Amino acid sequence: MFIYLDKESLLHRLHPVTKIVGLLLLFIWAMVFNHPLYLSIIFVIVLFLSILAKSLSNLKKFWILLIILAFFSTLLWSLFLRGPTRIFKLGFIQISKESLLYGLAMGIRIDTMILSGIIFLSSTRTEDFTLGLSSLGLPFPVSFALSLSFRLVPTFQATTSTIIQAQKSRGLDLESGHLLKRIKKHIPLFIPILIHAIRNTDLLAMALESKGFGFKKRRTYYLHFRYKWQDWLSIAILAGLIGLSFYLRLNGYGVIFRRI
Repeated sequence: MFIYLDKESLLHRLHPVTKIVGLLLLFIWAMVFNHPLYLSIIFVIVLFLSILAKSLSNLKKFWILLIILAFFSTLLWSLFLRGPTRIFKLGFIQISKESLLYGLAMGIRIDTMILSGIIFLSSTRTEDFTLGLSSLGLPFPVSFALSLSFRLVPTFQATTSTIIQAQKSRGLDLESGHLLKRIKKHIPLFIPILIHAIRNTDLLAMALESKGFGFKKRRTYYLHFRYKWQDWLSIAILAGLIGLSFYLRLNGYGVIFRRI
């Protein structure tokens, strides 16, 4: 349920602020070009980072999602964006070479961003993320709320799995029938899931209140990180690559359409 991998790697040892800033820089880098060739190079570099972070095991969990997103992005952009070089036309449906390449580029861009997020979550603990946000100047309640959202998906997933197993043990058949019928059988399960979520939220609020959450504006932290030369080098390399990419984009490279 949790994406974080407790391993020893170069990305695990980086300062949380370095990883947060690096994630934002990777997102910016993926937005520079809209040509599939240039974005493929960025995707390969990010894939190499996933090898450095030893997060390929998490990537295997999402590879189907990455393929589906790339496929539908290519399909939709090809249908709804028009280019000068037409390669197929059937009635009002028209596909051009430029729209096809642009759609493929958008699919690679989305996959690159998702892969960057997977690397970040695989190498950063929730506590480190909270400390990193606070080091960037965010108030601790805001940092805590953002980091708490990381736990929502695993919590809801565990709750949903428990409720489904409990209902199956009581004889509820969720597997038979066609797709719409199975979806209809799952709808009543949302009620206990919602009630359980509200109950957990109330318990969390009482736990935070009992521990004096927000009593002091400044907090002390058990975890302490120091900036190392690897942190500065990582940011410098990413910033240099992005600067080079902006230079290429401004000179007309890596562009299918004059848009982001």
